[in-house]
Amino acid sequence: MNVLVVNAGSSSLKYQLIDTDTEDVKSKGICERIGTDGSLIEHKTANGEKITKHIEMKNHSVAMKIVVDTLTDPKIGCIKSVDEIKAIGHRVVHGGPYFFESCLVTPEVLEKLKLCVNFAPLHTPAHLMGIEGCTSVMPDVPQVLVFDTAFHQTMPRKAYFYALSYDMYEDYNIRRYGAHGTSHRFVSMAMNEILAKEGKTGDTKIVTCHIGNGSSISAVRGGKCIDTTMGFTPLDGVEMGTRCGSIDPAIVTFIMNKKGWGPAEMDNYMNKKCGFLGITGKSDSRDLEAAVERGPSDPLYDRAELATSILFYQIKKQIGAYAAAMDGLDAIVFTAGLGENNPRLREVVCDNMSYLGVKIDKELNAKMLRQPNTVKLSTDDSKVEVYLIPTNEELLIAKDTAALAFGL
Repeated sequence: MNVLVVNAGSSSLKYQLIDTDTEDVKSKGICERIGTDGSLIEHKTANGEKITKHIEMKNHSVAMKIVVDTLTDPKIGCIKSVDEIKAIGHRVVHGGPYFFESCLVTPEVLEKLKLCVNFAPLHTPAHLMGIEGCTSVMPDVPQVLVFDTAFHQTMPRKAYFYALSYDMYEDYNIRRYGAHGTSHRFVSMAMNEILAKEGKTGDTKIVTCHIGNGSSISAVRGGKCIDTTMGFTPLDGVEMGTRCGSIDPAIVTFIMNKKGWGPAEMDNYMNKKCGFLGITGKSDSRDLEAAVERGPSDPLYDRAELATSILFYQIKKQIGAYAAAMDGLDAIVFTAGLGENNPRLREVVCDNMSYLGVKIDKELNAKMLRQPNTVKLSTDDSKVEVYLIPTNEELLIAKDTAALAFGL
């Protein structure tokens, strides 16, 4: 079955057409600068050919029409007719306190989704525009919403509640929601399948590390999330490319008073000017790794080593905390941009964890980057299995969509 997976931003629309029977990506691409000058579509065929076209797109409905025209184009498309698209799956960043699992789009669901604007003001309006665009072009095709926050809704109250006055929860739904849930669900399911083949089922204990420009770590027990590092927003947790992660909340008001900043300026600072970028002036971890590899002679070395060591330490510390929370640990999973492509990160995080009995094959680990396969990194005598599992959120969205739309 062909499922079109859509990830709509305020001025962009990413798409993948996936055959859920074979799990093949038939084509994918992105529409950029929607509603502004210079809008374009970048399309990639199944054989890797890239096509870029500059086409005016005044809104998401026009962008979706262009996507369909591209997918059905006799020369660069992969289907003959729009009728071959059987369902549409939307990635939705935040489900607030209203959505606990993926669901079919209905008028009632759309009204609830509008209530999520306060939780993700940059993303939710874009999701609504993406749904509207799909409806205008393919009105009879079922659509499904898959929420990044849904996987974390199984957390117990002690994990998601903040020690604020109770009225903040009652009046404003302030609590831990988490993020990257679709990725954590995908890799934890894959890890549980591996453990099941080894006879480990039921109360499995896994820490999933989604480490990229944005990073989060989750504790998954028996297939359900019991805790995660991102909180009310994706700013919480470990250090990231441009985000500070968890800090003493009093620092916020201290800096605002010193700088004379308002809430918007402080929010922008913590989200876009901290983390790797704030410490080193570079947000791309590849620049930092190159500086560390070159050594002290590199002007960036000292701060690059500091910035990366902060992240590595925070990940290690979080794994230990979650092992304590779950009363043990069966597996550690690394995924996403840094998790999949930064061998030094994985080695440093897993080093000196003898209390857990974690051992990795350092020679094998050093070779593992930019490859699409699931790889066991731990040694045979390691008490905890360590895996690199490339995430595939789009495939999981497509499968959820097929299941809800047609019961498959």
